[in-house]
Amino acid sequence: MVKSWATSAETLGVDLHLDLKGAGLRSGLMDALREAVRGGRLTPGTRLPSSRTLAADLGIARNTVADAYAELVAEGWLTARQGSGTRVAQRAAARPDRGRVHRLPTRRKPTYSLMAGSPDLARFPRAEWLKAARRALAAAPHEAFGFGDPRGRVELRTVLADYLARSRGVYASPERIVVCSGFVHGLMLMGQVLRARRARQVAVEAYGLDFHWKLLTDAGLRTTPLSIDEQGTRADELRADKGVGAVLMTPAHQFPIGLPLLPDRRAAAVDWARATGGLILEDDYDGEFRYDRQPVGALQGLDPDRVVYMGTASKSLAPGLRLGWMVLPESLVGSVAEAKGHGDSCGVLDQLTLAEFIDSGAYDRHVRGMRLHYRRRRDELVAALAEHAPDIGVTGLAAGLHVVLSLPPGVDERGVVQAAAWQGLAIQGLGAFRHPDANAAQWNGLVVGYGTPSDSAWPGTLDALLRVLAAVGA
Repeated sequence: MVKSWATSAETLGVDLHLDLKGAGLRSGLMDALREAVRGGRLTPGTRLPSSRTLAADLGIARNTVADAYAELVAEGWLTARQGSGTRVAQRAAARPDRGRVHRLPTRRKPTYSLMAGSPDLARFPRAEWLKAARRALAAAPHEAFGFGDPRGRVELRTVLADYLARSRGVYASPERIVVCSGFVHGLMLMGQVLRARRARQVAVEAYGLDFHWKLLTDAGLRTTPLSIDEQGTRADELRADKGVGAVLMTPAHQFPIGLPLLPDRRAAAVDWARATGGLILEDDYDGEFRYDRQPVGALQGLDPDRVVYMGTASKSLAPGLRLGWMVLPESLVGSVAEAKGHGDSCGVLDQLTLAEFIDSGAYDRHVRGMRLHYRRRRDELVAALAEHAPDIGVTGLAAGLHVVLSLPPGVDERGVVQAAAWQGLAIQGLGAFRHPDANAAQWNGLVVGYGTPSDSAWPGTLDALLRVLAAVGA
């Protein structure tokens, strides 16, 4: 019997895939760990996950992992000390092979990742999702497997209207919702619609995602940045540029700076839209995850006829589902549906499964559980920084899946990112998110995606970050 299992970069920080026969789990795990050390993916001093955590991730017995660790300790590959955990031994290095041709060094794949934008994929609710999929498939009418309504399945649009109203304060009805393949697909559709409306320019926040700006540029639209200060995005700047036909914003939790759009600035954005006939594209990418209070309601509730609300399952569940939604002003529904095409281009079974997942209450339970999980992660990060790197500030809301670390004056974030890469840690500086036409950089810091690592990878990832930051303060 062949047993296959894999660990991803979020688990050990290295990619392992083994096809094991019979009772070869222990030896297979040992071989994979030796190879990871030889190849430099697990560097000396790297902290490995506990046997309990790794066994849970791999779906094997804890004793199997514990025995593999013990054997590798005996061989000198690993060290184990009370209170320090299991680590790669300092002397565990590849032996030179004199018969091989030496090649130029290549960039190693990161051992750890704190890249922002991804949830903890190891916590995808597989069992509950499978139950929902079975129920949805059994109840699906025959016509569901046809081309369908370009707005998406009515079952999903109906439960989304109810969920968004009670959880995000969105004014929604099934008729005003269009299902899309994630936020990027929705933004592409809106780019087409804006061009058809003769818009030529879209305001964006000075810090954001460059591929979002590129999508708008590819649609024939020019993007102009709005400044961000300590109180959030400067919505008042919209009135200064008469050519702007729409604005793309992240009001609940500005990405990546992490600040909310304050009430007076929310009002300024809506007043601008009403006065000019412009549109606000609201990216509510992680609005469900607020840890110090109840989540702030969506901007769309202030004026449903001027705001396009855009949500996604990418942060709450997984980006691989490719499911998102737009709650549109009534006047735009037909145009967006036409831009999407004559049939539903999103997977019907996934739509029906998500509808059942939400309707059964499983989605609410999952979000509550993940909210606690990410809050613990953030609290552990903040506490560790306070103890080991007190010169590093933490900015932004207690929300979402990332945090911004402000660096001391005179410390170049690019140098820190490079130093992290040498430690096997993938991380980004704020400069990577700055619009090319924005004013000179006023923010200097690191964007830490604490939602990305799995439970087994988290302790080692946090240790790696602290080592990098300790060098900054040295």
